[in-house]
Amino acid sequence: MSHEMPSKETLDCMKVCGECASMCSQCGHHCLHMGGPHASPEHQGIMQDCATICGAAACFMSRNSHHAAHLCTECVEICNECADSCEKLAKGDAMMKQCAELCRTCAKACEKMAGAAV
Repeated sequence: MSHEMPSKETLDCMKVCGECASMCSQCGHHCLHMGGPHASPEHQGIMQDCATICGAAACFMSRNSHHAAHLCTECVEICNECADSCEKLAKGDAMMKQCAELCRTCAKACEKMAGAAV
């Protein structure tokens, strides 16, 4: 494990992962109040998974962990699945659309990080 400062790309990815984790938590709560399919175990589960993996990925990158790359790879898959779920259910809901967009941005940043560390 290196004790170097994280690169700008890593810092940017950590930032977007933190923002995505926060957004998924907020949007999950928002969706619970909407009820119906928004409160389904499947939708709530992927939003919680996304919030958790994004937060964990940011922490692993901050420590320059050698596990960060494969965690980022998982983050890509989960962020894209969360974005798909939000897009499918959004029907014009601004917060859900914003969540889906941020999940896609996070997936792209993590994909770049995972590829760079290989």
